[in-house]
Amino acid sequence: MPDWSAVLIAPDHDFAGAPLLRRQFDLDEGHGDVVKAMLHATAHGVFEAYLNGAPVSDDVLSPGWSSYEWRLRYRSYDVTALVEPTSVLGFGLGNGWYRGRLGWTGAGSFYGSELGVLAQLEIEFADGHVQRVLTDDSWRAGPSAVLANDLYDGETIDARLRSQDWLGAGFDDSDWVGVHPLERDLATVTPYVGPPVRRRAEIAPVAIWTSPSGRTLVDFGQNLVGWVRLQVTGPEGSTVTLRHAEVLEHDELGVRPLRTAKATDTFILSGGPDEFEPTFTFHGFRYVEVDGFPGELTADAVTAVVVTSDLERIGTFECSEELLNQLHRNAVWGTLGNFLDVPTDCPQRDERLGWTGDIAAFTPSAAYLFDVQAFLGDWLLDLAAEQRAADGMVAFVIPDVLKFMPPPEDFPDADSTAIWSDASVWVPWALWQAYGDQRVLADQFDSMTAHVRRVETLLSPAGLWDTTFQFGDWLDPSAPPENAALAKADSGVVATACLFRSATIVADTAALLGRVDEEAHFRGVADRAREAFRTAYVSADGRISSDAVTVYALAIAFGLLDGPTRAAAGDRLAELVAEGGYRIQTGFAGTPFVTDALTATGHLDDAYRLLLERECPSWLYPVTMGATTIWERWDSMLPDGTINPGEMTSFNHYALGAVVDWMHRTIGGIAPLEPGYAKVLVAPQPGGGLSWARSALATRHGRVAVSWTQEGSGALQLDVEVPEGVTAVVRLPGQPDRELTGGSHSLPAAAALA
Repeated sequence: MPDWSAVLIAPDHDFAGAPLLRRQFDLDEGHGDVVKAMLHATAHGVFEAYLNGAPVSDDVLSPGWSSYEWRLRYRSYDVTALVEPTSVLGFGLGNGWYRGRLGWTGAGSFYGSELGVLAQLEIEFADGHVQRVLTDDSWRAGPSAVLANDLYDGETIDARLRSQDWLGAGFDDSDWVGVHPLERDLATVTPYVGPPVRRRAEIAPVAIWTSPSGRTLVDFGQNLVGWVRLQVTGPEGSTVTLRHAEVLEHDELGVRPLRTAKATDTFILSGGPDEFEPTFTFHGFRYVEVDGFPGELTADAVTAVVVTSDLERIGTFECSEELLNQLHRNAVWGTLGNFLDVPTDCPQRDERLGWTGDIAAFTPSAAYLFDVQAFLGDWLLDLAAEQRAADGMVAFVIPDVLKFMPPPEDFPDADSTAIWSDASVWVPWALWQAYGDQRVLADQFDSMTAHVRRVETLLSPAGLWDTTFQFGDWLDPSAPPENAALAKADSGVVATACLFRSATIVADTAALLGRVDEEAHFRGVADRAREAFRTAYVSADGRISSDAVTVYALAIAFGLLDGPTRAAAGDRLAELVAEGGYRIQTGFAGTPFVTDALTATGHLDDAYRLLLERECPSWLYPVTMGATTIWERWDSMLPDGTINPGEMTSFNHYALGAVVDWMHRTIGGIAPLEPGYAKVLVAPQPGGGLSWARSALATRHGRVAVSWTQEGSGALQLDVEVPEGVTAVVRLPGQPDRELTGGSHSLPAAAALA
């Protein structure tokens, strides 16, 4: 971490929210060669950094979005190869999350009214001398070719104003303006924990055509997040506009789900060959409407650039049912699109916020698909910072930009909320299970305990969490489009079950960390919550209040029931699933747990039938409708191809894709017996007519892979790859456990059944 001597500076003129800042300097003489040069930089806004005309890195949209009041992250770059005797250090700034629009009110500039940059270039010479080039009042600022930029609305670039001269030595910046310092406590400037945002892939169009209204439309074949790079030559001053959307409706661009987000990039041509890439915005889209392109638009003129946090893919899954494979791919793409610096709910409309409920539901799935330890570890630091400032309450979104806005009518003066606020406990616990690094529990322990202690103050005299606002089983498909909280499941039942789970996890965490007093306290909280739940909500015959699929799923999956009551609840859950025609009856609360609850109580066939159902609402209905990401609503698009009439309709939400966690463990057969897969459970449970499946996971101990095929006789052929030093326990239905050590193992059908 640098010893900051630099000052956060802002240009004296705003230059349409996209100023350029530069400083020319000479290397100190008499100290020999440069042996190392490191640039440390951050911004109020987003920045692009250059040294002697070259970008210092390929990251984009840095420093991302953090809880700026308490954490402003900086990036460090090795620029040794770029230093010259006379050098120019330059920055381009954009509004980003700091000053751009956030949320659905149309407002922005919640964190501050001025863009600024903080940079410190440290150049080490052969004799040990260190020269520092700092942001200070000697810098100059001027205009760029970017005339407007906003994450929601898009970017306007005038190619006629482009020049690289400002990045070269000797540039005359006399007509540029000065800079002034901004207040910033440098103690809040902190290094990144998570990965940078980068361009991940490029996708060519699969179709270009003219719509019934005469619009030129482009289909990239995949709902993605990023922008379009445009190659164009046309008359000077002419304009090409690109409007983005996820779906078509009535054969035209379906923009209503964007609400007020314009999602439109505007490019003004220079008169010669131009390339445009709007790097101060991003869009969630599959389709683009192109207006003003000179001549015929061809596929080589437009390229979709996929932008996401730089996450390593570690887990794979494939099986004999192609619809399930597409569902899994949809979850992968939903993660890529929404893990853009912050784990967001959606990447396209006027929202894109770090909703805690979504990630509480999806973390186990995400942690298998990608290495998200650092990404979510970074976000959890923001959660803890916001929570400390709110007396233990975990906000609906992190960073908590909603605190700057008038409270929505749907969300009255709310306090901690089940599932959403439980993210403070569930997310670190899921990371511990996935990666086996206890530091996340130690780092977040105060946050975890503060959440449960806060909830303790909200309980009714009966010990139930039923007196404050709850999202409940949000987006239960039976809820009307205009009110996603009107679920079948009683919200008090849901919340009290979640309290039990969180208190149990915190007690287990305290035990791991040797916190004896805290373990005893939170074990008591869990015991009281369990007793209150049973007394108030569970009848003698195992029926649970509101008699909805979700309440049984949570009670079983969380361990609130045992013995005959648990068995009866499992049977009732299976009855309800069958009575519903194996169509989905759960929302955010129940969806991650319903297949596990069925499986654990002996109803594996029902779990498979639920998973494989194709009629709406179901996991596979969107797949049959051509979805390439997970939808927000089970029926975001109706069977007739029209968009759900609800105001809140997205085609890229990952939360309801949380079933892939069950697919990994139950179909794929890979689960941790010890945190971080120090010991592995290999326990595929074939069903649903599947004839084969294969899965693999790069764990901290090495690669685990499972492949199985099932013959017509029902005999199972199993192949397992186990890392050296790791023990795998093979557990097949109706068979005794078998231990495997490191290496590749093939268990032929006869042996597997022996």
